[in-house]
Amino acid sequence: MRTLIFASNNKHKLEEISNLLEGIVEIKSLKEIGLEGDIPETADTLEGNAAQKAEWVYSRTGLDCFADDTGLEVEALNGEPGVYSARYAGENCSFADNVNKLLNALQGHTNRNARFRTAICLIENGEKKYFEGIVNGTITTLEAGSEGFGYDPIFLPEGHDKTFAEMPLDIKNKISHRGRATQKLVDYLKTK
Repeated sequence: MRTLIFASNNKHKLEEISNLLEGIVEIKSLKEIGLEGDIPETADTLEGNAAQKAEWVYSRTGLDCFADDTGLEVEALNGEPGVYSARYAGENCSFADNVNKLLNALQGHTNRNARFRTAICLIENGEKKYFEGIVNGTITTLEAGSEGFGYDPIFLPEGHDKTFAEMPLDIKNKISHRGRATQKLVDYLKTK
């Protein structure tokens, strides 16, 4: 079976992605291949960050790899936190810090529409290909659920009555932004 390096050590992302790609390709994390160091994420777009991370891995290993970047884009906040979603409350902040900052920023807003967007950059034999996944929804006023990570406890996907954090992983993967982007990657890999 073909192996792809996933440019991440985020255990939550690794679990989601591995689940989606099971039986299609073998996924190796950076830790599994002994690659350490801080991967730069200094681009001002999700696509730019995904490419930057994938290029970092490819330049050090020469192995086919992919990386993703995800942002939560909130209408009432002009698309914030967007590309800064992981560090919205500052460098070295926790998921809870980010959630609290977002909920505080939305106080008094009636428009709670938001979307999660994931960009994946795949590098195969030095060539880049991009895949995008989007899920629309709203930001709840209170946290609900203990599954998932990040903003999952306050994101209610359109057409559902449970937050991502209240859903089992297999259900979330079918409808999530990362799931949709990864499905496009899967569909592409199946043609190879």
